[in-house]
Amino acid sequence: MNTTTDSRGGLLAVVSQTGPTVTFFDATTYERLDVLEVPAQPHELCFDPDRKLLYCATTYVSGYYHDHQGRARQLTVIDADTRKVVDTVDLGPDHGPHGLALDRERSRLYVSVESTDDTTGGVVILDADTRRRIGRIPVMADGPHWFAISPDGRRGWSANKEAGFVSVLDLEREEFAGRVPVPGSEGLDVSPDGTYVYVAGPKGDFRPAPSARPGIRVIEAATGEVVRVLPTEGVVFPVHTTASGLVLAGELRMEPGEGGSLGAQADGVLTVFAPGSHEVVGQVPVGRFPLTITSSPDGRTGYVAGVVSSTVTVVDLERMAVITTLEVAREGEAGAHGLAYIPAAGRTTP
Repeated sequence: MNTTTDSRGGLLAVVSQTGPTVTFFDATTYERLDVLEVPAQPHELCFDPDRKLLYCATTYVSGYYHDHQGRARQLTVIDADTRKVVDTVDLGPDHGPHGLALDRERSRLYVSVESTDDTTGGVVILDADTRRRIGRIPVMADGPHWFAISPDGRRGWSANKEAGFVSVLDLEREEFAGRVPVPGSEGLDVSPDGTYVYVAGPKGDFRPAPSARPGIRVIEAATGEVVRVLPTEGVVFPVHTTASGLVLAGELRMEPGEGGSLGAQADGVLTVFAPGSHEVVGQVPVGRFPLTITSSPDGRTGYVAGVVSSTVTVVDLERMAVITTLEVAREGEAGAHGLAYIPAAGRTTP
């Protein structure tokens, strides 16, 4: 097993969409430590190391994007030390929270939310100290999902599913700043130095032949232009950049001869691109329907949540090899979803 100084004492938190739970694993031994029940349909996680809090977005009453029985509108706030719920934040009148991003410098938590009957989708701004709403920025699209911010906290980018653009937000002025054309979008992330924004596209619709060639659009942050497309064999949902600059992409694979149903996925693939050259440096098999990716703070270990297999594949990113596979309990077909790494320095050992 991979045991690094960076991971000792750390935790990995994993959402189960139909648990509905957050499961905590020891990041060194991979022992399951706790399972915390949360409101129905949790999706994504974000760890706040300054306050030792874990934010969990609850997106729907039940179901999926475009196939649900009502949108939820709350964030569950979890104490990372005690692993207990300490607060619930009502995002109303907004609903359908998805992506979460923290600006530690300005103590702001950003939450992407779906459109309402009279308002475009947007990003709600919360004061991280008080958890009160202090603003909202429109993204000019219905279904913003993934959201990422620049290292200096001045710019934000929103992936908008079927909309033909990525939204660019000016976080200082709190306003919509423009569009970057892409053929629909899924996951996105920003390079550690802020030079590039990586966006998966087109929107995943579970078909063997997507409407546009799948891959990662590389946006130059300074110009807002797509400067390269990193081709992939399968449709990509999650994209993540490590501290060392590796670009991790979770590719879907379909069972031969199967159609577009959710259960038709075969085991997925983690494709890893090098920083700078953007060449492929490795591929590793992962669980079915990779949906979220995170990594250890030193960038040596990757974690890939497969929502259909309800597993987390732990990957040694130096050897490009699977270390272990974590099983996550579920009640329905949708299992492991959001992930958050909680470093030892960001918590107090119980």
